[in-house]
Amino acid sequence: MSKLNRIPCTPQGYIATCAIGDGSLTFAVKDTLDVAGYPTRAGSLALENAPPAARHARVIAQLLAAGCRLTGKTTLHELAFGVTGINPGAGTPVNSLYPHLIPGGSSSGSATVVASGSVDFAIGTDTGGSVRMPAACCGVVGLKPGFGRVSRAGVLPAASSLDCVGFFTRDLATSGEVLARLGLDDAAPQNPALTPAFLSGLALPEIDSLLLKRLGDDVETAVLPGLEAAHEAGLYLIGHENWQAFSGLCDHPALLPDVRQRIARGAEITPQMLAQAEAVRADFSREVDTLLERHGLLLLPALPALPPTLEEARDPLAAVTLTRLLRPFNLSGHPALTIPAGEIDGRPVALQIVAAKGQEAALVRAAGRWFHHR
Repeated sequence: MSKLNRIPCTPQGYIATCAIGDGSLTFAVKDTLDVAGYPTRAGSLALENAPPAARHARVIAQLLAAGCRLTGKTTLHELAFGVTGINPGAGTPVNSLYPHLIPGGSSSGSATVVASGSVDFAIGTDTGGSVRMPAACCGVVGLKPGFGRVSRAGVLPAASSLDCVGFFTRDLATSGEVLARLGLDDAAPQNPALTPAFLSGLALPEIDSLLLKRLGDDVETAVLPGLEAAHEAGLYLIGHENWQAFSGLCDHPALLPDVRQRIARGAEITPQMLAQAEAVRADFSREVDTLLERHGLLLLPALPALPPTLEEARDPLAAVTLTRLLRPFNLSGHPALTIPAGEIDGRPVALQIVAAKGQEAALVRAAGRWFHHR
């Protein structure tokens, strides 16, 4: 018997609870993925009257067939278009390990439901950091597979050149198990002769210092000159694609003002800006490929600063730059993983690890040497 909660969400992040499947591995899904019999509302009161989905999103059907059990749907930053996870309409879930901090967005509820211990893993989506950002804020593991590696059939919005279905876990062993059930566990091991590269100077000095201490002597330093341009190009593409998907909701009175403002900005993006963004995409992807050929793995801070408190994040637009080290790898399409790496002044620090395309399983295996157990 299922129970559909009225918005807002529970403290753990659920907006709907259910019991679908009879497997031993439990999971929840972000409310941008279709679950048969439940509306897909994307954390928005503007979609509160959406009809129930006719069928499961393909990835959900795949996980159920692989012996997983679905426990519910989770809240998010409205329309998956924000990085704080603060949502006055659908509810802001509690960051259980760091209750004074934002949960991060957009897949806020999927991160918090895992951090709270309610499920083994949770599905989110990542267009510009929306799995890795909340994972970093909540002290859990967040994996964005390479673009196109996990089906987006049954995911809102239907079309995206950046969005990836990813997931959250509390440990890397579970991450490996989820990859196996998704059929992504067949990657060859990393070449042990390659020395991973750390991209320094991108975050607060104290963050770099903590991460370099954890990484030890088995890394070299490197630079990725196209990172900033890739972040900007990603903003153009996300803005344009979200305008295409959600412009029809801009006049809805229930849409939150910050989300309405960001969607409307997408109308200002010109064909010339899009062409330039696509050129940056091609150049940056080659740049990342070249560096990975030399080093096997790229290591860098997940966030350039410490996660803000709920009070500090009252202006949601001010937090957009927190994804400037995450968003570029949506543009390039490479798999990227964030893992807990320690704390500074009671706030979590996360390490981001990037691997070659098709290397999700090898990425998870390699990350074990740097995982911080809280």
